[in-house]
Amino acid sequence: MRLPLSWLFEYCEPMMTPRDIATRLAMTGTEVGRIHRHGVDALEHFVVGKVLTAEQHPNADRLRVCTVDVGDTEPAHIVCGAPNVAAGQTVAVARPGAIMPDGTRLKKAKLRGEPSEGMILAEDELAIGTLHAGTMVLDDGLQAGQFLAEVLPIATDVLELEITPNRPDCLAVYGAAREVHAATGAPLEPAPWEGVDLGPASGIDGVTIDVRDPDLCPRFTAVAYEGVTIAESPPWLKQRLMASGQRPINNVVDITNYVMLLTGQPVHAFDRDRIAGGRLVVRRANPGEEVTTLDDQVRRMPSDGMLIEDAEGPTSIAGIMGGARSEVSGDTTRVLLEMATWDGPNILATSNALGLRTEASARFEKGLSPEATVEAQAVALELMTSLAGATRLPGWFDVGGAGPEAAVIRLREARLRSLLGIDVPRGRQIGVLRSLGFGVGEAADGLDVTVPHWRRNDVTREADVIEEIARLAALEELPATLPRNRPGARLTWSQRVRRRAEDVLVGRGVQEIAGWSFAAPPLLDRLRLAGEAAMRAVVVLENPMSEDESILRPTLMGSLLDAARHNLAHGAERVALFDSGTVYLAGADDGLAHEHHGLGVVLAGPLTPPSWRSAQAAPADFFTAKALAGAVLDTLRVPWEVRPSDHWAFLHPGRAAEVTANGQRLGFVGELHPLVAREWDLEGGAAFALNLDVIARLAPEAPEYRDVTSFPPVRQDLSLVVDDRPAADVVAIVRGAGGALLRRVETFDRFERDGEVSLALHLEFAAPDRTLTDEEVARVREKILAALAEQGVTPRG
Repeated sequence: MRLPLSWLFEYCEPMMTPRDIATRLAMTGTEVGRIHRHGVDALEHFVVGKVLTAEQHPNADRLRVCTVDVGDTEPAHIVCGAPNVAAGQTVAVARPGAIMPDGTRLKKAKLRGEPSEGMILAEDELAIGTLHAGTMVLDDGLQAGQFLAEVLPIATDVLELEITPNRPDCLAVYGAAREVHAATGAPLEPAPWEGVDLGPASGIDGVTIDVRDPDLCPRFTAVAYEGVTIAESPPWLKQRLMASGQRPINNVVDITNYVMLLTGQPVHAFDRDRIAGGRLVVRRANPGEEVTTLDDQVRRMPSDGMLIEDAEGPTSIAGIMGGARSEVSGDTTRVLLEMATWDGPNILATSNALGLRTEASARFEKGLSPEATVEAQAVALELMTSLAGATRLPGWFDVGGAGPEAAVIRLREARLRSLLGIDVPRGRQIGVLRSLGFGVGEAADGLDVTVPHWRRNDVTREADVIEEIARLAALEELPATLPRNRPGARLTWSQRVRRRAEDVLVGRGVQEIAGWSFAAPPLLDRLRLAGEAAMRAVVVLENPMSEDESILRPTLMGSLLDAARHNLAHGAERVALFDSGTVYLAGADDGLAHEHHGLGVVLAGPLTPPSWRSAQAAPADFFTAKALAGAVLDTLRVPWEVRPSDHWAFLHPGRAAEVTANGQRLGFVGELHPLVAREWDLEGGAAFALNLDVIARLAPEAPEYRDVTSFPPVRQDLSLVVDDRPAADVVAIVRGAGGALLRRVETFDRFERDGEVSLALHLEFAAPDRTLTDEEVARVREKILAALAEQGVTPRG
């Protein structure tokens, strides 16, 4: 909602800057989206002028050269294009240096050869209306050179409030003023409807109203006027509407919009002479029933939508938009002002079904009180008589009457202290509640709080009353305290394993994404997983939201590859992404889906940028992914190894391996298959995925520490000739034969020539209780060589 401060200050004017007002509102629960200026700026350059002469421009048929008295010793020469400008007029003038509504700063200029020292202004050039065809003609009694801001509302700051659904009362200037009053302590003027009595609701001669669905229309009021004169609204009214985001139309329509913005209660004006049969019926729409609305659109109503009809059929969509057939026009002389209360959920459903949102529907859908209709009628009564020359006819309609009796809620001091953790003085509590319009009475253990009608749907229990006190009197004074350390609030072991694994990747520059659990069936084809076995492993949803979300992801690779392509396509040179989430596979026997928490990583692009040492940057490959997977497993203290495997079709044959620990499969590591990389517009890449549920079962919760410094190790290298077998198999043989004294085995070189493969291993021997002798190491080394020889592996040379 746009809140013009010049309008707000009519009811509550805190001596604060607009930014300070916005800050105070935000700190008390009313968010301010932004502050902007409506109208002109540099106000000292806007003055009243007297047109002395208006001569035809010698070089332009549609321009006139005017001399204008602007209060200086010499008149100003101004070129004007308005057809109505004439000598003797009192006009609004912008001098050089003035800032126009669009931000343009006015300068001296030449127009078709004639100097121009300003502008004679039309209504829209001051943002106080939409008229542009002619200049504004002011009262002759004004003095030349008088500041224009003294006679016209040409500028105001505007707060854009972001009102929450539970506070429709703040969708009104007076409601916002009440909130500013409570938040700042500035005095609040009486409500504009106070003191106005509509008299008894005895009906209106010649008009009949029938509300057939009172459950959806709790209250329907109508007041009739005659002798109405349709004309332009005064500048102050137009300016307030435009500053609030409304377009002025004519005085009657402008009054309806003005009353809605001031009170929060939407208003609809019927041309009484166009109400067929003088009868209005409020009812549910029939299926497929059509209404032509004010915007000349034919709209098909949903079955539960509410209509207002006359003898010739539907004339309005209740609570949303009026109909074209009964709208106020330039010929209108009799007006029926309708103000009603509609069921909020019904208005919201109808608005969504029609795809039609209006200022009225935005208010009704949040829930307005029946009492607001009478308050708005009281404000409209004064405006209709003063601005439209109307005479109110005797009587009025009030179908349904006021809402339920105001609720009284007991506010206990002990409960207030329990929820807030601090004591709020009784006087401060009363002051806050009364400033918001609540009634307050003393009680033995606290206060009896009477809820005003405009907060009926929001404040329904003791905690709600405490919230009002907290946001206005206690929030800024709440002490900073640590939460209690309650048992059972710690992470589970599985959660700790996940966090630790994710931290390892983040610490190495891998960025996290959050992939979607749903996937499209073509994902399997793109990953080269299509086939009967693959389809049997997929969990298919019975009631998917769309075809593209009809299966549960069987792997994390889909979302990771999508994110990699998106980032590379938007300028990233390299990507390193991980996703940590649930993976779903169909059950083989019990029909239930099998789930596990997976950790997946995709790497694409060069590892490092080119440099003078290496013009060609190394791309991410198998060993990059293996190193990252190893870092995760080593941090979790899970002993692991990799073995070649072509089990995963989306990985490059010969450049893929399975990761295992104690004979259990943990996942895979490898380079992307070229065809898969091409599907995602990647130039290669590497990936790995691990089953964190299995890893959590294998990872030790309590780490064991060993002394590594007391007795020095013995380090030796071993060069072997092997057939074309995985190095992991050779390392396994060495470990098995080395026993407890062989502390570490690493492969540090591999050489192949003429079909012969050489492996170089680094061995490290150590004992926890002594320094090993050469003889002890030699015996272990001989056992290792003997075990290798049995498997056809011999020492080189």
